[in-house]
Amino acid sequence: MKKRILSTLLCATMLVSMTACGSKSAADTGSTTAAPAATTQAAGEAKAETTAAPAAEPAADAIVLTYAEVNPLDTIVGMTGQKFKEEVESRSNGSIIIDIQASGVLGSENEVLDGMLGGTGTVDISRISAFALTSYGGEKSKLLSLPYTFVSRDHFWKFAESDLAREFLDEPSQNGTNLIGLFYGEEGFRHFFTKDPVSSIDDFKGKKIRVSNDPVMVGLVSGLGANATEVSFTELYSALQTGVCDGAEQPIANYKSNAFDEVAPNLILDGHTLGAIQVVITEEAWNKLTADQQNILMEAGKAAGEYNKSISEQKENEVLDGLRASGVNVVDVDDKTPWQEATKQVIADNTKGQEDLYQQILDLAK
Repeated sequence: MKKRILSTLLCATMLVSMTACGSKSAADTGSTTAAPAATTQAAGEAKAETTAAPAAEPAADAIVLTYAEVNPLDTIVGMTGQKFKEEVESRSNGSIIIDIQASGVLGSENEVLDGMLGGTGTVDISRISAFALTSYGGEKSKLLSLPYTFVSRDHFWKFAESDLAREFLDEPSQNGTNLIGLFYGEEGFRHFFTKDPVSSIDDFKGKKIRVSNDPVMVGLVSGLGANATEVSFTELYSALQTGVCDGAEQPIANYKSNAFDEVAPNLILDGHTLGAIQVVITEEAWNKLTADQQNILMEAGKAAGEYNKSISEQKENEVLDGLRASGVNVVDVDDKTPWQEATKQVIADNTKGQEDLYQQILDLAK
C-alpha cells in the first residue's frame, strides 16, 4: 500500500544520507528539530497530531545525538522522547541537541539495535522495549517481559524507582554490549488484537499471532495455543491486511497510533505484559560526552521518566475511550486465571538461574 512504500523509501533515503552522529555538530548537520511526521501522515492519511518538541537554540559547536523511535510522536513513548529532548537541550544550554527520528523511519527496534551494536553511527540513542535486549544477551531484561509479572502500574514504578532497576539498566554495558541504559518508562499494559472477534483464550487456538524475535513472546503465544509468526513491526499493518498474521499485541496507545484498528478491530484486554521501556545510548556516543554532559543526560532521563509516569495512564484511558466510541470491539477479561495458567511454562523456562532475582521483582508488589 502507498503508506508502506513511502515509509520504506523514506527510511532508505535517511539511512543513506546520515553519517555518524556521536561526533556531529549542529553546524555540520543543520538539524535541531525532531522527527518527521508519521508515515501515515506522509501518505495523506493523518491519524493524529505529531508536532515536534520545540528545540533549544543550539550552540555553534553543539553535539547532535540521533534518537530513534519506532512509534509516532503522538504516542506515550513519542511524547516521552520529546520530553527527554526538551530536558537535555534546556539543561545543556543548547550544547547537546537531540534529533528525534520517529515513526520507524530508521527501522524496527531490532534493526536499530543491530546498527547501534554494529557501530554504524547512524543512531546514538534509542527508545526500546525492555525485552528487545533479550536477543542480545539481556537475561535480566528478559524478566521484565514475562507475562503477568507486574500486577499494576504502581508495581512497575516501585521497580523502576528502586535500586534494583539500576542493576537492570547497567546489564548491557556489564555484559559487553555496546549500550548504556539511561532510564525506564512504560507505555501501558500490552493486549492482543485480532482481525476476527475473540472472546476468550480458546479463540486463540490455531491463529497466527505476530511476535518479534523474542523467545518470551514466542513461548507466550504458543502457550495460548496460537502460532507465533515473526514479522517486523514496520510490516505489521500490511501483514494483518494481507492475512500473513491474524493478530498481534501492543499497548493501547500504539495500537491506535499505528492504525491497527483499521485492519484488526478486535481488542481483548488480557494485559499479559506491562510495556516496560528503556532508553539506551551507545558507548561510542557516551564516551564523546564530558562528565557534565553525561550527568545532564542522566538527569534529563529522570525527568523524562517522571513525565512518562504522569501521563501514561491518562493517555491510555483517553485512547481506549476513543476506540470504544469508534466501534472497536473491546473485550474485557474479568478472570485472568486461565491466561496465567497457560503461561506458567514460559515463566519457568525463562527464569532458570534467576529465580531469586525474579522473586525480588514480584515482592515489590507488596
